[in-house]
Amino acid sequence: MRPGPDRARHLISLTDLSGEDLTELVERGCAVSAGAATSAGLRGRVVGVYFTRTSTRTRTAFSAAALRLGAGLISYGPGDLQVNTGETLHDTGRVLARMLDVLVIRTAGPPEEMAALAAQNRMPVINAMSADEHPTQALADLTTLRLRFGAITGLRVLYVGEGNNTAAALALALARFPGAELHLRTPPGYGLTERVTRQAKEYGGLVTERHDMDALPGEVDVVYTTRWQTTGTTKPDPHWRDIFAPFHVGQRLMDRYPDAFFMHDLPAHRGEEVAAEVLDGPRSIAFDQAENKMHSATAVLEWAVGA
Repeated sequence: MRPGPDRARHLISLTDLSGEDLTELVERGCAVSAGAATSAGLRGRVVGVYFTRTSTRTRTAFSAAALRLGAGLISYGPGDLQVNTGETLHDTGRVLARMLDVLVIRTAGPPEEMAALAAQNRMPVINAMSADEHPTQALADLTTLRLRFGAITGLRVLYVGEGNNTAAALALALARFPGAELHLRTPPGYGLTERVTRQAKEYGGLVTERHDMDALPGEVDVVYTTRWQTTGTTKPDPHWRDIFAPFHVGQRLMDRYPDAFFMHDLPAHRGEEVAAEVLDGPRSIAFDQAENKMHSATAVLEWAVGA
């Protein structure tokens, strides 16, 4: 049976999830990673995957998860829908909701675009990345942390790089867990938005941010970075690489934290945001993190349809 008019579970932002939802999704992702049986809740259903931007991990993760759950799959590229000829996203959502059971979408646009697609409240809409937030990345990150450390509570993460959609999602996610700390070091002019900082504080989490590499935290469990050029975005400052250069994660920074693991949401540009010896080194769990996108996607799809 399709989700009813009052059952559609949209995941546009992590703020759409209760603390209980967030914990359950992480635990379910961990269980799937450990080989737990998946539900048959998507058998006979159809999942649409609409990506207007390039993707390797997220698109493959949701596609593979949907197929493993028994769902049919329809993929749309940036030139496939009539939004290109002027149809509104609101109308597009109303039509797709009568044919699809779930829509997974990636754009480089504002959250209002996904909200328009979700206005029909019949077909769950899952944000697989927008300009402001990457919620499913954060779920994969939390799953990775839970699997590696056994618990998220009390973990200390040093994030180095742009305060982009991945950083925003990480802040909104970690802030829900008691004792967890997120220390961001972002280039001047490229930090978190006021909205994300305010919301993280309202959740009660410890989220700090500086725009230099001074006064680093004494101990951390994880050093995390992302690609400097976020998918689908450009930087107006032609000299932005000079501003970002001090925020490189090299062996010297990792040596400061000899017990810390390294995370990266990928794709990576070795020699820019991270040194090859760090990304490919024994303390890197970036490729475990990538695999966990599929396990998290499984959990999200099950949750979206109430399976």
